[in-house]
Amino acid sequence: MAELNPQATLDDIVFANRNKAYGAYDLRKTYPKTVTRALIIGGVLFTLGVLTPTIITALTPEKEEQAMVEVDLMKLPPPPIDPNEPPPPPPPPVEVPKVNTVKFLPPEVKPDEEVPEETPPPAVEELKEAVAAEKTQEGDPNAEEVIAAPEASAAPTKVEAAVEAAPKEEEIFTVVEQQPEFPGGMAALGQYLGKNLRYPAAAQRANVSGRVFVSFVVNTDGSIQDVTILKGLGFGTDEEAQRVVKAMPKWRPGKQSGRPVRVKYNLPINFTLE
Repeated sequence: MAELNPQATLDDIVFANRNKAYGAYDLRKTYPKTVTRALIIGGVLFTLGVLTPTIITALTPEKEEQAMVEVDLMKLPPPPIDPNEPPPPPPPPVEVPKVNTVKFLPPEVKPDEEVPEETPPPAVEELKEAVAAEKTQEGDPNAEEVIAAPEASAAPTKVEAAVEAAPKEEEIFTVVEQQPEFPGGMAALGQYLGKNLRYPAAAQRANVSGRVFVSFVVNTDGSIQDVTILKGLGFGTDEEAQRVVKAMPKWRPGKQSGRPVRVKYNLPINFTLE
């Protein structure tokens, strides 16, 4: 039996009398060095990854902060004026056509020594063809007198004829503060329907029963109009429901803001076989 070398490692004991050139022996011998090298490289890469933002920030030059300055446009100096540049020409004067005028000044109270020679007022015939003014001048008899508007307000250029608005059709409400009501209330309405409603023979033979929903408008005077069927049963029940609603007495009209208004009302009418 071969003697063991006291300095032999575990790998030497495991691979004793075996083919060490196979590859496994070499891998086990270099494994600790490979792990150590991988740990060192991984630690260096991790450290670089953590410190990279700090390094980039340290190497990047700082930008100067731009301060916002408030500028008062009223305090800015006026733009330079070129002395060689001629001033803009004034706008051309607007020629106003002259009208015929007759001198007619309002009376003024003055001392006797300052009273000028009395000038008789113009006759009515002269004022028909001329306009009273401070002096007499000849002009176009067809020209119209132009009165300058004050600077603070612009003169109207055109007078538009008033247009009478068409009368607005009275609005029909669906919800109001005070709903329309049958005379005597809902109990009286039930008695009216029970007394006047007739079951159609066709509906009786077909054994048809249910509700017919009728819609109508209660006018401001309580009268009923625009009676329509929202949902019917057929077999003559729809026509009978319309007949009974149209024959109703006047209701108490609905009110909105204290005044009577037109209200649309929906009423279910039951047809039940006994």
